[in-house]
Amino acid sequence: MVVEDRLTKVFAALADPTRRDMVARLAAADATVNELAEPYDVSVQAVSKHIRVLEDAGLVRRSRVAQRRPVHLEAEVFDLLTAWIERYRRQVEARYARLDALLAEEMTTPATDEETA
Repeated sequence: MVVEDRLTKVFAALADPTRRDMVARLAAADATVNELAEPYDVSVQAVSKHIRVLEDAGLVRRSRVAQRRPVHLEAEVFDLLTAWIERYRRQVEARYARLDALLAEEMTTPATDEETA
């Protein structure tokens, strides 16, 4: 999968506040679908659909431990997100640095008679 396609899936999955909350909860500890469903006023089937969207985006995976089927957060996906965001953060910071330099230069350059008239 192309990185941009994967990013699109990840951002689309995280666009839903319920899924973002599930990801935040999974960051603290693995949980089953039933455990993830507890705080929400939705069916377990609806939570399962949310988990499938998160799985399709590569944010979580399910495993089997005896009768338990915990959902795990896939932390390396956040490395992809962080790298994408960091690239644009650096670009914006560079633009602001150039603007700061330009403003500082203008503050130290004496005005000519034409500019003050």
